[in-house]
Amino acid sequence: MQWLKSLIFVIYIYLFMAVWGVVCFPLLLHPKGARWVCGVYAAHVLWLARVFLGIKTEIRGPIPTGEVVIAAKHQSFLDIMMIYDAVPAAKFIMKRELLFTPFIGQYAWRLGCVPVNRGKRGKAIAQMLEDVKKGAAQPGQLVIYSQGTRVAPGDYKPYKVGTAAIYKETGWPCVPAATNVGLLWPRKGIMRKPGLAVVEFLDPIPPGMAKADFMAQLETRVEAKSNALMKELGFDAESKLAGGAERSL
Repeated sequence: MQWLKSLIFVIYIYLFMAVWGVVCFPLLLHPKGARWVCGVYAAHVLWLARVFLGIKTEIRGPIPTGEVVIAAKHQSFLDIMMIYDAVPAAKFIMKRELLFTPFIGQYAWRLGCVPVNRGKRGKAIAQMLEDVKKGAAQPGQLVIYSQGTRVAPGDYKPYKVGTAAIYKETGWPCVPAATNVGLLWPRKGIMRKPGLAVVEFLDPIPPGMAKADFMAQLETRVEAKSNALMKELGFDAESKLAGGAERSL
């Protein structure tokens, strides 16, 4: 039954995205209109996940405001919705290909999201910094997923230096963000499980830290807190990672 409800939910949220995007398209004439449209969509998805699937959501820690970099753990579409719903004016570092995705691309562009060509690392970082410097993005909270992609619970991917480059270029504080949402709403597949999905904003890293120290602190704090949040749902990510490392020897 939960799988069938999950299937209905997945079909519905993408159909609603299309219909809502078309109906509200004239509001793209103003950035505040685009932000309102996306805010309604995110709130609706979170509400439906709670009442239809039993996925409750919780934001912990101080909500980032003003101009900051939010360096977040990314496990599924759910953490995007939770962060967008929580902070006043989120804009995302995103794959350039998404600009050409119907509805998502047009609204993301109007929100001031910064597209990145992931296939050319050096050039991509340079262009990303140029977009940020020129003010291509609207004022607000700049969200970057430091591992560059969705990472399943218990898997490991290195943190990318683009976060450190943005942190240095902007001179803004960096707010690390941890999550456990991938245990309930996985990055692949249909099944959505009931439970408490959490995104936790951690204490900011102040501007001016050296790149190596910044990256080490960011990864250590986000991974440790994410592992703790996943443990609340009965998943021991550290044991899974240790087991994977042993098998690779």
